[in-house]
Amino acid sequence: MAKILLVEDEKDIAKLVADWLAHEQHLVEVDHAGSSAWARMSANKFDLIIMDIMLPELSGLELCSRFRKAGGQSPILMLTAKDGVEDKELGLDTGADDYLTKPFHLKELSARVRALLRRGLQSAGNVIEIADLKIDAAECRVFKGEEEVHLLPKEYRLLEFLARHPNHIFSADDLLEHVWESGAGFMSETVRQHIKRLRKKLDTPGASSIIQTVYGLGYKLEAH
Repeated sequence: MAKILLVEDEKDIAKLVADWLAHEQHLVEVDHAGSSAWARMSANKFDLIIMDIMLPELSGLELCSRFRKAGGQSPILMLTAKDGVEDKELGLDTGADDYLTKPFHLKELSARVRALLRRGLQSAGNVIEIADLKIDAAECRVFKGEEEVHLLPKEYRLLEFLARHPNHIFSADDLLEHVWESGAGFMSETVRQHIKRLRKKLDTPGASSIIQTVYGLGYKLEAH
């Protein structure tokens, strides 16, 4: 499960790809122009960016180059109708991690997405273990002891994010930026309700909650 930005000016293709990735449990945001995509990329964190090369206002190559020069680390998958070796080389030289030529099969897109996301998982660890919890990031599954805990997609994403940053305090705004759709108008109460549900599903009765509230600052996942 990943937070993905899709930048594609052909709206029919954008909808098709976004729907497909959403069906695979990813959180997908869509932009149709280079300049607005740049503003979104500058203000928000994404696990993966998929962008067409031919975009209005700011091309995908310019967008990719600008993002890398600004220190952006998210993997980038380029989509394009151009299949020449020189075009692919140019795209990779500007900072793209992979290249997919149109028309493409959605199953191939899925495979490329999984491969790019797997690189990040391998560096951070596919399995996260904290206290009696085990989070299988590759399969998006959570276990408490030997028993699987069934979480809703947003609950899982929130838990995984906190688990990847144990003992780090995040404000509600920080969590909204990393876990929820950008600019969707969610409030801190949304975070509070999701934390409440996670505690209900994960905590051991009579013991301290694994997700601590640091009053006036935010939340952290306690790891001893």
